[in-house]
Amino acid sequence: MTEPELEVDVLTSQPRVERVPRSHLSLELGHLYMEDLLDGPQALRRHFAQISPWAGFVRARHPAPLRVSTCFLVDDYFSQVASPKKLVPELLEAAHDAGLGIDYLVRESACACAGDVSPAELVLGRIVSDPPRGSNGLRPPVHMTGWVSNSRDRLRPDGLDEALATRPWRPPEQNGARSHSICMEVQLWDEPDGRRRWSCALLSAVWQLLRLGLLRHQGKPVISPERWTGEYPDRWEDLPPLVQLADGAQPFAAFQTVSLLETRFADVEAAVRTILDQVSIDPAVTEQTAAQATAQKVDLSDDVVGRISHVFSDGL
Repeated sequence: MTEPELEVDVLTSQPRVERVPRSHLSLELGHLYMEDLLDGPQALRRHFAQISPWAGFVRARHPAPLRVSTCFLVDDYFSQVASPKKLVPELLEAAHDAGLGIDYLVRESACACAGDVSPAELVLGRIVSDPPRGSNGLRPPVHMTGWVSNSRDRLRPDGLDEALATRPWRPPEQNGARSHSICMEVQLWDEPDGRRRWSCALLSAVWQLLRLGLLRHQGKPVISPERWTGEYPDRWEDLPPLVQLADGAQPFAAFQTVSLLETRFADVEAAVRTILDQVSIDPAVTEQTAAQATAQKVDLSDDVVGRISHVFSDGL
């Protein structure tokens, strides 16, 4: 079987970067784990009742006409409890009862593997560590350690002599700290059974980049929406990575994202921002997105992290 031919720019001999349509805003209506769903439909009803006022607030603070697409992420990567045949109808009904609609459903496992492409590997390959001023270069590369940091490297090399080994404790120092440091070390994967298992933080970073339409593989979007009709399957892997649930939905990708989450996700989302601060986006994608924003008169932050917002709540 031959590989499909790539669309190539005749001037640069590089794969042409495909443009993706964008909404103004990608509004995430939930990111629940399977164990959160053990209580059945009532757990979903409580969740949507809690976030519904915040969804209204987010829409109201943006001027019309505003193109908004809504999405929901289901954890089928770390655990599998409920089948899509059972869960998706309950999910849609609970959202509808709270006055909300879900345009797109995404499987979290698709952030790790979408067909022949691993979005997580793509992001890992674009992480450029930010060494602090005066760094001694002792920290191995991210692709070897599986960790990213936003602070000064305080590791000691093996074989350091005893005199230096007993030097006084030195506090960590955040790169680019404002007055005081907030230091983070973020794990990207582990290997509990000899196989790489991506961390929630890295998969959530991938999730944000997918929603912003900033990931490409050979010039093409990593995932694209597929409309699903009929009965849902028993297995999550039998669903497309990105399922369009609603006819006439605004584009999945957007210039900005807002996620409505419970406060327990705050640590992970802080880790996501640390990761994304060190991800280098393809310059062609960056230029293309900026041109789209200019043409549509959208005020777009140059910083990817500046395009991401969260609302954390444990109740009203």
